[in-house]
Amino acid sequence: MGGKIAIQLYSVREHTNKDFLGTLSKLGEMGYEAVQFAGFFDTAAEKLKQVMDESGLVAAGSHMPFDSLTGDQLNVSLAYNRAIGNDLIICPMLPEEYRQDEGGYYRAAEELNEIGRKCKENGFTFAYHNHNMEFFDLGNGKRGFDIIFEETDREYVKMELDCYWATHAGVDPLQTIQAYNDLVVSLHIKDMKIENDVKRSIEIGKGMLDIKALWETGESVGVNWYIIEQEQFDGDPLDSAKENVVNLRKLIQN
Repeated sequence: MGGKIAIQLYSVREHTNKDFLGTLSKLGEMGYEAVQFAGFFDTAAEKLKQVMDESGLVAAGSHMPFDSLTGDQLNVSLAYNRAIGNDLIICPMLPEEYRQDEGGYYRAAEELNEIGRKCKENGFTFAYHNHNMEFFDLGNGKRGFDIIFEETDREYVKMELDCYWATHAGVDPLQTIQAYNDLVVSLHIKDMKIENDVKRSIEIGKGMLDIKALWETGESVGVNWYIIEQEQFDGDPLDSAKENVVNLRKLIQN
């Protein structure tokens, strides 16, 4: 088995907002080996690293807001991530002004490339994470997703493909992984169910995504991380987190 399983902490935000470090300990007890961060809640890096070590957790990347990746703030962000043992920096979403038209995406690609260059110079990998809007047609058959990955240097800007959001936009994530191949360093694994004509996220194995095929395709191109994520819940998100890791392990072992 090449890639490793982690959880995107946005999945349990209801708990991390109240007790960030305690939630990490619970995830370690569930059998998670890694977490992907979505904010640090003003926690000192040394304290966070201590709790991670005690919980048997390593970092599977950090989703860092765009403004924390530009100017002098980037150095601060990299220093914090280095201190917690994380070497994968991810832009989770572009600010709205970059998502309006083709020109915005071209400007974004230029800035992402520069962020990626600085990350690489400092020993980090930089990746971009999609939602569904990057796959919308901007008017002439061009999509923001295409512009970002055509206009950036593949040495500097890697891909974290959110398989749920690609599917949500009508795009086949399996084909996308195959097309971009070794550019894909991480996959967001999140199952989808359609209820009353509305797409929503659901526990792994209860939806329509071919999770096993995503895993196998990811392994064929050398994906490093399979990040469990869920955004909507019928019960406690921590119960879903446990169910997700158990179900994913079962699927890939069969």
